[in-house]
Amino acid sequence: MEINQLQPKSLFTYFEQILKIPRPSKKEQKIIDFLVDFAKNNNLDFKVDKVGNVIILKPATKGKEKSKTVILQSHLDMVPEKSTNSTHNFETDPIKAYVDSDGWLKSKDTTLGADDGIGIAAAMAVLTSTDIEHPAIEALFTVDEESGMTGAFGIDPNLLKGSILINLDSEDEGELFIGSAGGMDTSATFEFYSEISDKNHIAIEISIDKLHGGHSGDEIHVGYGNAIKFLNRIIYNLNKLIDLRLAFFEGGSLRNAIPKDAKAIITFENNNFENFKKLF
Repeated sequence: MEINQLQPKSLFTYFEQILKIPRPSKKEQKIIDFLVDFAKNNNLDFKVDKVGNVIILKPATKGKEKSKTVILQSHLDMVPEKSTNSTHNFETDPIKAYVDSDGWLKSKDTTLGADDGIGIAAAMAVLTSTDIEHPAIEALFTVDEESGMTGAFGIDPNLLKGSILINLDSEDEGELFIGSAGGMDTSATFEFYSEISDKNHIAIEISIDKLHGGHSGDEIHVGYGNAIKFLNRIIYNLNKLIDLRLAFFEGGSLRNAIPKDAKAIITFENNNFENFKKLF
């Protein structure tokens, strides 16, 4: 089945177009231009504010002119996460999506970007609908949600008149959320000293990859493996039995994705190699 054969047809037709537009956080100009062209082609008034947020306006349908204006809000950026062996370039390449045998829409080796591409598509479908009764609509598309919500923080509230806002960035079909626990970012800096490895030391690279991954907000409670935690646990337990040194450590790629790969290089005395293999 092709993507544009999925129902509702208008929703997935727009989503298929969005899949072709690179839009990692802080680099959303192509999707901004796409929405501006969309508004012009459909004779809809629009605004682009100083931080890049796009607002597209649609008048109320007949009989709904006195109803409260509704804001439909979604965000333009996506999480640029890919598999370890993928050569995908999120700044230039379209997302390679397909419908699997069970009817699920998926992507090959990358995040799909339904967060929040499907929200963008839903707003576009309403903006071009001819058979949906609605009050005046302000479709708000904000930038940089995934890496700091700078679009939402930077918007000029005077640009909007609506008193009801529906955020089109939920995860569960058929459910509405009326609150959020919020989140916190932490940056930590530690001092360390370096030393030259002893001549009688051997260097070993340990890597963990191809774990499930997942969204650190929506799936943190599911129990998917965290490659950074796993690798630290291995090194911690090895160090109890072998006097080792850490030469290199790297893991994960995005702060809002559960790390699915990590790599470290450790060194220890040559005569501990057999013990290391047994322990490992």
